[in-house]
Amino acid sequence: MIRKLLILLLISLLFISGCECISGFGRDLQKAGSWLERNTS
Repeated sequence: MIRKLLILLLISLLFISGCECISGFGRDLQKAGSWLERNTS
């Protein structure tokens, strides 16, 4: 369950960070996602 949630989160982060209009927000979300991934594994 957690692994599926992480995969979904990473896919959404890649989609959001690809948008230039909110790239700063996307980078912040990507940092949060990588922190979450490190702490759950």
